[in-house]
Amino acid sequence: MSDSYGQGGLGIIITIAFRNIFRNFRRTMFCVVAVAIAVFIIIFFSSFINGMLQSISEVVQVFELGHVRAVSAQYEAESEYSPAQYPVAEYKSLAATLDQIEAIPGVRAAFPRIATYASLQESVVKHAALWGMSMRDESAINHFNLTDKNDGLVEGRYPAPDSNECVVGARFAEKTGLKIGDRIPLKTVSAQFSDKLWSPVITGVFRFDYAKWDKETIIADFTRLQRLLGLDDASQQIIVYGDSQELSARIARDMGPILGADDIITEWKDQYWVVMMKMYEPIYFVMYLVFLVVACLLIVNTITMIIHERIKEIGMMGSLGMTRGEIVKVFFFESLFLAMAGATVGMFLGGLLTGIGQFFPMRWTTFAGEYDNMPLANTIFFHFSVGELLRSWLMGVVVASIFTLFPSLKSAFVEPVEALRR
Repeated sequence: MSDSYGQGGLGIIITIAFRNIFRNFRRTMFCVVAVAIAVFIIIFFSSFINGMLQSISEVVQVFELGHVRAVSAQYEAESEYSPAQYPVAEYKSLAATLDQIEAIPGVRAAFPRIATYASLQESVVKHAALWGMSMRDESAINHFNLTDKNDGLVEGRYPAPDSNECVVGARFAEKTGLKIGDRIPLKTVSAQFSDKLWSPVITGVFRFDYAKWDKETIIADFTRLQRLLGLDDASQQIIVYGDSQELSARIARDMGPILGADDIITEWKDQYWVVMMKMYEPIYFVMYLVFLVVACLLIVNTITMIIHERIKEIGMMGSLGMTRGEIVKVFFFESLFLAMAGATVGMFLGGLLTGIGQFFPMRWTTFAGEYDNMPLANTIFFHFSVGELLRSWLMGVVVASIFTLFPSLKSAFVEPVEALRR
């Protein structure tokens, strides 16, 4: 018997271990379900966290920075006030600057933008964010409605070029009672620090499914707002989109010589909330390990009971010639098979849920309310990733195997003679 195990006997050991998992169906199911739940939870939460990070990245890229944003150093220092008097690429032709940026390899488009504040007259809402954009051009690059993946317009049309027109967010329209065809009397401050009174006509209502914009933003044509604020041939911001977000670093580097020496170039991945979410990733990993450890404790307890209940069997295996190492391998492979089965079930269920969830977003505001200071859309799509599924499966198997190695070693210290006497 000893020779049969010693000469290439690993296959026999694995066969014995595999058969053993069917000896007690209830106990096997407890172990499988425990690991399956742990792996499922890991996949669920990692998919949710990655979906949240993806949502934040998308909001930052669409509404704040693009893939790369350029502003003047003075504007960056006072950005909370959105001052209009600090143009980017000052003393340079805006059209020529945009052409030079778009000539950079990998750049898909470059857009001028203006963001400032306005005081509203004859309205229950007293203040609003006033944005100057070329919505027709930018809508060809981005989906402004983050849930439905379209231009976000629910009624009417976007402002015509260089017109006294604007569009407002759906929530803003509800609060103010304004509708298409109404005028919005407002006051803003120009680049020369003079008050500018303006009454644009509402031509459309948008819903971007991003609370901050839907409830407090007025969008006008860039050229019209540029003239109103006295920016002449200049822009407060330049927003650049590349063929891929991964190109942001190279594009930012190549933009440097084109802009002024005092201009600040910012990549989307340097935005505060994007950086914060990335910093939290080690914490999330520790949380996943906690779920696995709790599940593995059940397997440890189960393997310990198996060794206690099968003490005579261990003695029999030893008396028939199996070495202590071979006995340990039997119980280790048995627990390994349980971990693999549980991880596979958890991976399948987690993959099924996240696979469906990537097409049906979760209404985040229903559970946590609205975040005005955090760039997070109202809905979050689960992030489905085959690589994440495999990583979670491997994590479940490895952690469970490490934990069950210790009770498996206990079987090596059982003396055959003492075991057979029990």
